Amino acid sequence: MNPYRSLPVRAFWRPAVAEPDISAIEEVWAPKFALGQDDPIITAGSCFAARLGSALIEHGMNWFDAEPAPPGLTAEQRRTGHYGEFSFRTGNIYTAAVLRQWLSWAFEHSVPPPDAWQADGRFYDPYRPAVQADGYASAQQMLDARATTLTAIRAAVTTASCFIITLGLTETWRDAIHDTTYPACPGTVRGTFDPQRHVFHNSTFGEVYTDLTEAVALARAANPGLRILLTVSPQPITATATGEHVLVANAHTKSLLRAVTGQAARECADIDYFPSYELITGAPFRSAFYAPNLRAVTPAGVDFVMGHLLSALTGRAVEPQLTRTRAELTGGDVCDDAVLDYYSPR
Repeated sequence: MNPYRSLPVRAFWRPAVAEPDISAIEEVWAPKFALGQDDPIITAGSCFAARLGSALIEHGMNWFDAEPAPPGLTAEQRRTGHYGEFSFRTGNIYTAAVLRQWLSWAFEHSVPPPDAWQADGRFYDPYRPAVQADGYASAQQMLDARATTLTAIRAAVTTASCFIITLGLTETWRDAIHDTTYPACPGTVRGTFDPQRHVFHNSTFGEVYTDLTEAVALARAANPGLRILLTVSPQPITATATGEHVLVANAHTKSLLRAVTGQAARECADIDYFPSYELITGAPFRSAFYAPNLRAVTPAGVDFVMGHLLSALTGRAVEPQLTRTRAELTGGDVCDDAVLDYYSPR
C-alpha cells in the first residue's frame, strides 16, 4: 500500500491529460470560494484580462464596469477610448508593480506625478499612454481624466465581491526621477525614450511577490471581504529587452508569474489561482487556441477557459458562447505592447 493508490484520476497524467479528448479534461480547478450571478466581479490586468469582462457578461455574471463610456459616444469612440476593456480605464496592467502603483494612487498612499507627454499639440498620460488615442487638449484635462479613473478604481474595489487579476509581464521600464513604473516603454506607444531617465528592470520572484501582496493588501484594506482570483496571461510576450531569445524570456516570465501567483494563493484562504494559463498553453491543447501569430487567444480559447471557470463556480456545465472582442471587431490586438512588433527588424 502506498499513498498513490488512493489518489483520484485527476492526479495522474495519462488518464487525466494524455488520453481524454480535450473537451473531456475536467476538474482542473476546485474554487476556494463561491461566486453567485449577482456578485460584482471586477477585472484588471494584461491583454487576456480584457477578454474576461465581455465573456463574464455573456455568461450571465455581474461584471462591474466602474468607468463606463459617457453617453453619446459612437462605437468607434468607445473603442479608441478603451472603454469596457477593464473595470476602470487604466489600460493594460501587465505587471504587479503597475497594479500596486495604481491602487496606491487611488487610495492616496502616494501621489502620481503631474507630468504629461506632448505630441502635435496634444497631451498624453505617461501611465495610460494608449487609453486616449487622440490625447487631451491640455495637461489639466489629462490629469482630470486620470482623477476620474482613480475614482473609478476606488468605486470598483470597494464594491466588488471578487477581483480577477491577470498578470502578463515581469519586464518593466521605470522612471528614475519619480521612481514610478510605466505600463510600456516610453517611445513605443507614446512619449520619447530618454536612456538617462527610463531604466529597464526585469523583476525577480521576490519583487513580483512583494508588489502583488502589497497590491492585494491595499485593495483588501478598502474592502476586507474582497476575494482575489489570480491568473497568468497565456499570451506570450511580444518582445524582450533582456538580451535573451524571446522564447526563453517568455518561459522565464510566465514561469515566475505562475510561481508567484501560486505562492500567494497557497498562503491565503481568500486568494485563489485559476489555471487559464494551463488551459491554453498545456501540452494536450497543442496550440489549438492560438491565432496564427501564436500570441492572440482565439474566441474558442476564451470560451474554453470561461467554460472551466464558470462550470467550477456554478457546479453546472456551461456551454461555450462566441465572445466578440475589440481585437476581432477592429482586426487589431488589444495589447498595448503589441506595438513592439513594429520595431522588429523583419
